[in-house]
Amino acid sequence: MDASIYYLRPRHLLLLCVGALLLLGVVMVQSAAMNITGQTAWHWNERGTRHLMYAAAAVLTFLIVGRIDYRRLLRPRLGINATAWGMGLAIVACMAVLVPGIGIEVNGARRWLPLPLVQVQPSELAKWATVLFLAWWLSSQSDRMGDFFRGFLPVLAPIGIVSLLVVIQDFGTAVLIGLCALTMLLAGRARLWHLAVVIPPAMGAAAWFVMHKPYRMLRMMAFVDPWAAPQKEGYHMVQSLLSFATGGIPGRGLGNGIQKLGYLPEDTTDFIFAVICEELGLFGAMLVIALYLGILSVCWQVIKQKKEPFGRMLAFGIASMIGLQALINIAVATVSVPTKGLSLPLVSAGGSGLVITCAALGLLASVTRFGEESEEAAKVLPAEDAASPASPLSV
Repeated sequence: MDASIYYLRPRHLLLLCVGALLLLGVVMVQSAAMNITGQTAWHWNERGTRHLMYAAAAVLTFLIVGRIDYRRLLRPRLGINATAWGMGLAIVACMAVLVPGIGIEVNGARRWLPLPLVQVQPSELAKWATVLFLAWWLSSQSDRMGDFFRGFLPVLAPIGIVSLLVVIQDFGTAVLIGLCALTMLLAGRARLWHLAVVIPPAMGAAAWFVMHKPYRMLRMMAFVDPWAAPQKEGYHMVQSLLSFATGGIPGRGLGNGIQKLGYLPEDTTDFIFAVICEELGLFGAMLVIALYLGILSVCWQVIKQKKEPFGRMLAFGIASMIGLQALINIAVATVSVPTKGLSLPLVSAGGSGLVITCAALGLLASVTRFGEESEEAAKVLPAEDAASPASPLSV
């Protein structure tokens, strides 16, 4: 009897975790968007209905992309493969959103591009284009990574360009891109002295962008002591902490949160984790963390078991991006770091970001699905036939 029927395969565990996070997001966005009305029965509000439609589109995207062989990304189109085309598209989109009359400005930030059916955030494209581009370069050009001018600078240049374009309007996403790129470069065996050369200028540029925008400086100062200005700069942080305090360990119950009723800003997006903890308590917090750990465990299994370098590096990049974004969002909600403006992946209300994230996770599902037959065959070959050159992330 096939022993595989007794355990979940990685792609099944991935589907379970992604589906559970999306379902939790639909429920909690609906709950967070509720208002005080005379109607006591459960009813769908406009925000919850819209998010349900986006979640359905995200699930469909995940399933479709998961059945496409991820190795097609490496096939050249007009002499360039899809990962390089994706990086180029992300750079163009990030430039276009800064042009008045093209980019849509909301709450003082120009971050959206209008499309016929939906508004797209170029920063979301930039995040995952960086992961794909780095996964391709670090897996195919690993022998050149020891050369600063031939291997390190060529991969760093487009990442630096896209980060500079994103940081103008979205500091948090630019920091996330930089951190994810750093982890992938370390995994791709970039030399430490190469990183030591570029990290100080990057940190200096980040400090300049913080000081250049007064509201960013106020956020940093409010983080030191949120209670110094509880009705101004520290308001978000104070209200988030009150959500945890009023929920306690058991939580107030689904739909019974108080802070979402006009007190907690961005309750369906940046601070939805605080709403989850207020209504579902410690169980809700642990459930969210466990589901993200499930996705990371799938990535880890791929890294350990996969032989193909691009697939392994792609899984590592997806794990870094999802893990870092979730970690930063939860840290912001718990006032462990200054406010960054990053959503909770797969849970926060969104449109294009939700679909693009599920497309990236669909690629992870594709990595777990394709190539299994050839790898099983490699296990029965003699050692000299199955041998392959060393690659990044080798263990």
